[in-house]
Amino acid sequence: MLQPMKTAGSPPITPPPRQDIANHPGLARDAARELAAVGTVVLLAASALASIGGLGADHVLKAAAVYAAGAWLVWRALVAPARPHPHARFGPANRITLARLGAMALMAALVGEAVPSAPLGDVSLAAWALVVAATLTALLDAVDGALARRSGLASAFGARFDMETDAAFTLVLCALVLQAGQAGAWILASGLMRYAFVAAALVWPWLNGPLPPSKRRQTVCVVQITTLIVCLGPIVPPLLASGLAATSLALLTLSFAIDVRTLARQRPTPPET
Repeated sequence: MLQPMKTAGSPPITPPPRQDIANHPGLARDAARELAAVGTVVLLAASALASIGGLGADHVLKAAAVYAAGAWLVWRALVAPARPHPHARFGPANRITLARLGAMALMAALVGEAVPSAPLGDVSLAAWALVVAATLTALLDAVDGALARRSGLASAFGARFDMETDAAFTLVLCALVLQAGQAGAWILASGLMRYAFVAAALVWPWLNGPLPPSKRRQTVCVVQITTLIVCLGPIVPPLLASGLAATSLALLTLSFAIDVRTLARQRPTPPET
C-alpha cells in the first residue's frame, strides 16, 4: 500500500540485530552498485528527453544534480554510525524506492523548461507523458513497503527513505502544477509543509516525538499526490485545478495540525524548580 508522507516520525519497526556498513562490505558494494545503476539510467533518460523534446543540456545537468543530492543523502543515511542499516544488503524494496527517486529527479529537471501545459489548448503527447510518468511513480509507492515486509528486509532506514522520497516527489509535483499555470504560488505550501515541520523540530525538539501509524495520514498523502497529478492533466481547467489543490492543501494542513497537537500533548513536562 502507499506509504504516507508522514507528518512526523516513521511507524515503529522492530529491527533485526544492527550491523555496521563498515563491517559489511557486501552492503556497501550492493548499495554503491544500485546507486550507480540508477544514476546511469537517469543520465541516459535525461539525455534522451533533452534530445527528443529539445530541452537542452541544462535538463541533463539538473536531473543529475537532483539525483546526486538524493543519492548522497541515501549513502549518508546508510553509513550513519548512530543508526546503521540493519541488513547486509540494500534489498529490493529500497531498489524500488531508489527508482522512484530517479524518476522524481527527471521530473524535477522539467521545472524551468517549456513543457506543454496549456489546459484545453495545446494538448500534446509530452504533457500527457508527464502525467503518465507521475502516475507510474506514485503507483510504485504501493510496492516497496509491502515488498520490504514480505522479504523480511523492513527497516527504519527504508521507511525514512520512502517518506523523504514521497516528500520530494510532492514538492516537485507542486512546482510543476505552478509552472503549468494550474494554481498560484500558494500550491508550494503543500510541498514545503514537511520541510517546515522538520525546521520547526530544530527549534522545538518535542516535534521529533514518535507518532503511531495512521490511516488518516496515509489517506491524506494519497489524496495529496493524486490531486496534484490530476491538476497536471492538460484538459483540467485552472479553476478546477486550483479548487482541487486548495482542498487537498486544507486536508494536509489539518493532518499536520492533528499530529502537532498529539506531539504537544505527549511532550515531557519540565521538572518543577
